[in-house]
Amino acid sequence: MPIAHVNGVDLAYEEYGVGFPLVWVHEFAGSMDSWQPQVNFFSRRYRVIVFNARGYPPSSIPAEVSEYGQDYAVEDLYGLLKHLGIEQAHIGGLSMGGSCTLHFAIRHHEMVRSMIIASAGSGSNNPEEFRKTCRELADRLEREGAPAFADYGAGANRLQFKRKDPQGYKVFLDLLLSHSPIGSANTMRGVQAGRPPIYASEREMEAVRVPALILCGDEDEECLQPSLFMKRHIRGSGLAFFPKSGHALNLEEPNLYNSACLDFLTAVEQGKW
Repeated sequence: MPIAHVNGVDLAYEEYGVGFPLVWVHEFAGSMDSWQPQVNFFSRRYRVIVFNARGYPPSSIPAEVSEYGQDYAVEDLYGLLKHLGIEQAHIGGLSMGGSCTLHFAIRHHEMVRSMIIASAGSGSNNPEEFRKTCRELADRLEREGAPAFADYGAGANRLQFKRKDPQGYKVFLDLLLSHSPIGSANTMRGVQAGRPPIYASEREMEAVRVPALILCGDEDEECLQPSLFMKRHIRGSGLAFFPKSGHALNLEEPNLYNSACLDFLTAVEQGKW
């Protein structure tokens, strides 16, 4: 597996297909492997790049919480694109990766041809309670490992996934259980608990001039209002809600997710978005 040394860490990544670059940024409970349905579909048309964030082996697992955060995530992505010689790409992310995608576009807009933000904004409605929950989960991950991962993966926003696709959910859960407790605990404290709520970036979002597609499951309660907020404040953005769907949209509804994203990318490339 290729490794990029960027921003003081090693990032494991994979590339598939040829064409204009399309980068997928994973969620807290995922990794580069979580994007397999998108790799299979989009690599027919694009140069698809997936990677593991810091804290997710075989990428580096810094020992200190101070070496994790949304700013690190944004600059890690920047460093990876530079390592690959990519000057501009379509960027898509889910949840934690969706937040990274948004802030990458805010900070490095010239490198973003378009952005896809899915299931983003958890914790924005009640940030103090969210941060408390994140820190408690981080403590459990360090103490217990697998049981804490399993409980996180069984949250209310994953129930529709488990109901619709038990085998797909099992693959998701097995991947989650393989994560590093230390890396995930530090990610939970530094990235999840450390990032500002979506609502704090209103002015920055209004300055963004990047085509954007916002996706959300209609049963992903924590992300409903943040998705509407992004729609209202990112010019040229479109918003789609997936019916009877939870958080991991790309795995729970891969065909719908891929179709919506392909229609968006095609419209952007034809100047019709």
